[in-house]
Amino acid sequence: MTNLTSGTRVLVTGASSGLGLALAQQLAEAGCRVLATDVHADAPAELADLGDLTYLTLDVTQDAHWDRAHEWVVENFDGLDVLVNNAGVAAGGRIEFTEMDQWQWIVDINLLGTVRGCRRFVPLLKEQGSGHIVNIASAAGLVHAPSMSEYNSVKAAVVALSETLRHELNPFDVKVSVVCPTFFKTNLGTSMRGKDEAALRAASKLINGSDRTADGIAREVLKQVRRGAYLILPDRDAIMAYHAKRVARPVYDRMMFKAAARLAAKSRGKA
Repeated sequence: MTNLTSGTRVLVTGASSGLGLALAQQLAEAGCRVLATDVHADAPAELADLGDLTYLTLDVTQDAHWDRAHEWVVENFDGLDVLVNNAGVAAGGRIEFTEMDQWQWIVDINLLGTVRGCRRFVPLLKEQGSGHIVNIASAAGLVHAPSMSEYNSVKAAVVALSETLRHELNPFDVKVSVVCPTFFKTNLGTSMRGKDEAALRAASKLINGSDRTADGIAREVLKQVRRGAYLILPDRDAIMAYHAKRVARPVYDRMMFKAAARLAAKSRGKA
């Protein structure tokens, strides 16, 4: 069980929008002491007047920014109870459309940004003998749809990192959770990079057409973090996709092959 009530000290990355913003808001409303961070110089208006919440500029690709966040936490919180590695970006496209600078961009943010956060704060959590790391991955880290090679790869790596740390940190009473939602309404679609127009349109349609919201996903995530869950599947589609791959692999493969065929047909103007 992880306490997320009055006085709990939490750092959230990528807190200016989407799931990060929703998590920071709900944590602050629950009485937690929140350090909300993002790459932007100024905090969004949505984070104003939310109790014990402070905003700090943090580019997760920069070691110096993580050092500054660590110093702030030690000086102002005298420790940390929960680290939420949420900051992330999206990219899509079939492999021949993906360029190496795009791969490097998403690896630096989605994977190495999470790695940097864990590396910087794990010594503190181990010294405390307590704490909880919450890594935001994606259902794409568990089930690997076509035309998402970059995103699938980095999110799968975050899942692998989280499982490794779960075992590695258990002797120190430090918990680890990895969060794997499917598509929900967010601005991720508008910031998605890639040159495969057919794939980007398909991804944007799934994001914009979802009836799930960041607030709803955040509520489920925090409920399961409180329970100490490791693998958090916060929506029904994520649960179904995960179990379909595990117990009905031929059906899962047929679905993925059909999705790839539809995309190929659209790109050729046949559908």
